[in-house]
Amino acid sequence: MHSRLSEDPDRRAANHALVGQWAARDWLADEAGFDFAGTAAQWGSVIGSHHGVAPEESQLALVDGSPHLTGSGVWGRIRAELFARVTGEIGGPDVLKNYASMNLSMPTQVLLTAVVIVADWIASNSDLFPLLPISEIALDLSPAAKSERTAAAWDQLNLPPRWVAGPFEGDIDQLFRARFGPVHTVARPVQAAAAMAAAEQPGPGMLIVEAPMGSGKTEAALLAAEVLAYRSGASGVFFALPTQATTDAMYGRVRAWLNRFPVEGKHSLSLAHGKAHLNDQHAGLVRSGRFNGVGSADESVVAHWWLSGRKKAGLASFVVGTIDQVLFAALKSRHVMLRHLGLAGKVVIIDEVHAYDVYMSQYLHRALHWLGAYGVPVVLLSATLPDERRAGLLAAYDSGRGVETGPLGGHPGYPVVCGSGGLSPRPIELTADATDVALDHLADDLDTLVAYLRLHLRAGGCAVVVRNTVGRVQEAAERLMTEFGEDAVTISHSRFLACDRALIDTDLVRRFGPPGSESDRPGFHIVVASQVVEQSLDVDFDLMVSDLAPADLVLQRLGRLHRHTRSRPAGVVNPRCGLVGVEDWSSAPATAVRGSRRVYDEHLLLRSAALLAGRESLRLPDDIAPLVQQAYAEDAVGPAGWQPAMRAAAEAARADSGHRIHRAREFLLGEVGDSDSLVGWMRAGVGDVHDDSPKGAAQVRDGAESLEVLVVQRDADGGLLTPSWIPGGGQQIPLLDAVPFDLAKVIAACALRLPVALSHGGVIDAVIAELERHRFSSFELNPWLKGQLVLPLDIDLRAQLHGYALTYDLRRGLIHERL
Repeated sequence: MHSRLSEDPDRRAANHALVGQWAARDWLADEAGFDFAGTAAQWGSVIGSHHGVAPEESQLALVDGSPHLTGSGVWGRIRAELFARVTGEIGGPDVLKNYASMNLSMPTQVLLTAVVIVADWIASNSDLFPLLPISEIALDLSPAAKSERTAAAWDQLNLPPRWVAGPFEGDIDQLFRARFGPVHTVARPVQAAAAMAAAEQPGPGMLIVEAPMGSGKTEAALLAAEVLAYRSGASGVFFALPTQATTDAMYGRVRAWLNRFPVEGKHSLSLAHGKAHLNDQHAGLVRSGRFNGVGSADESVVAHWWLSGRKKAGLASFVVGTIDQVLFAALKSRHVMLRHLGLAGKVVIIDEVHAYDVYMSQYLHRALHWLGAYGVPVVLLSATLPDERRAGLLAAYDSGRGVETGPLGGHPGYPVVCGSGGLSPRPIELTADATDVALDHLADDLDTLVAYLRLHLRAGGCAVVVRNTVGRVQEAAERLMTEFGEDAVTISHSRFLACDRALIDTDLVRRFGPPGSESDRPGFHIVVASQVVEQSLDVDFDLMVSDLAPADLVLQRLGRLHRHTRSRPAGVVNPRCGLVGVEDWSSAPATAVRGSRRVYDEHLLLRSAALLAGRESLRLPDDIAPLVQQAYAEDAVGPAGWQPAMRAAAEAARADSGHRIHRAREFLLGEVGDSDSLVGWMRAGVGDVHDDSPKGAAQVRDGAESLEVLVVQRDADGGLLTPSWIPGGGQQIPLLDAVPFDLAKVIAACALRLPVALSHGGVIDAVIAELERHRFSSFELNPWLKGQLVLPLDIDLRAQLHGYALTYDLRRGLIHERL
């Protein structure tokens, strides 16, 4: 028998999850009266999916009628005894038969599977349930011993209690002061509107909060989440943001919010992205509660030791994570059931929802569909949305609830809170006066840029120059440092080491952030940055120069211009923005420069140019909604001479959009009603993914190839050092023994994204092959570094890679030049 099994090519396919499904289905049908193809198959598929992958019909067909794979005779008798014993544990056959005619919805099956996975992981944890000697197993089977062993394990696990939101009494200002401190006396209009809309929504549904940049949408979402949690019974909040940088920034704000709750006991808080271990706030919280799961005495939250890691972090009561964590719930991937369980009991907040393109939107819409099916309250935040996109988001959520989205009756106004479930749009009256931003259409040359900055900063001031590509950032910065001095220019873009980028961001907020740190704000300075300033930083400048971008992103950038109330130098008392990045503003049409056309859809760039070319100013917030609606509408904009080029660009955009939608659907999870059981639910999935794996991030974002490397330095003897200029730099890295975790954290913080020239589809395999020559056993022995690509620099911070000379400049970031 043993020889036959070991030689059978199908033996590996018949794993215990699959055999468990087959056995449970048959036993429930034969012994408990369940319908073989209905309820028995549904309950069986829950067992068959507990390894995180739903089985296929072909796999079940393999074990059906193959007793040599499933075990017969004594195997069958033992299984029957085990089923009978478990049935006795729940009250006997009569109790079990109550479930025989209970049809399980797909959402129910998914969550049951996730609960089984969690229970399996707890029960198989040898720290909680230490393995016993054979001689003691018989004693351990007694009811008293089992009860004592389970109680001891549960005490050691020490999961935090369920969060229960308090009732909302209707006093918005009182709630606002309680959650955000006495310095905040009254809620802003957007915050009051969001909380009242949450209180008035007929049942669990989705709210969309649209308001200008800097109007307090984050606090509005947290207030609404608390109200929605009380009304729906949700026991936590999941806050999703576009990037790791925005996620890290939000983590501290959510932690401070939670620490103002009047709670008994501790509640779990997780930071969910691939580099969470590098966040000092989170790491400190982990250390404070690592072993007993209770955290420090002055904290209302804990980073619980068991609710950590890529698979379990989302199960904490409160989670701050990248949008990928939500999008993965719509991806056919291993353990997707745990993603659903992590979202199903919470209020889900998604920030910057306008920032997700047509590809990502396929996953976002499907995730909202499932959240609607679970009855999860959702809050979406945006500076503003095109009407079509807003309607699509509402329809996706309502489709999961099995209802059709009612018409909004045209444009709902702006600013506004609207939502599902028949909620009437709630207009928001902003208290701040409108701001007129002067627009100057400039030639795209560096002489013009220098002259413009000299003119308007003649009496001092702080300017930001926003470029659409890193190459344009570096080119402009080089010239500006020559003209104004290196100390007068700061460069910020995505091609710095992660640790350097974090220091740059911190420094930008310190010098150009909200009032209160005026002594740190320079009298004259120029920041040259890529799109990183659009979303992740609360910074405020006196003057802006921006590349042309889609209209909504131009508006987002303008949110960093005169953002706060402060005294400004004479030449920049009024907000002003110079628009560049266009080959010739007088041409028909005005075409964006080549680099911008590689980053953004040419059709949207043309429409943005058409809407902005003739304008001398923008009034904010009044012009925000009309401009965005026009930018994304289908009617013609711009002069007649532009129309042939714009029609061609629109047609190309439609074709590209169709291709992206088709490509996204390849691994898109099915809708709620597509199957009766989990069998076949994940057919042709992508396997195991996470947000810092190329396979996972590329699948739910835009599919673009991207390579991240860990940067180290060679020493004189050919050994490795951590980069000399960073905190903890210059340390020797072992080559054979495992890298210690403290040192691994320093190395992991030296992550760097390679330029497109070294990561596009035509070269990426060859580049990876070159990088894999730098494989070190010491890295492979550390879980934080295992499998990572390493780029060693010489003492002059140089390297060669696939025909390019790479130089890491401490002020300019990574520079690449063809050899």
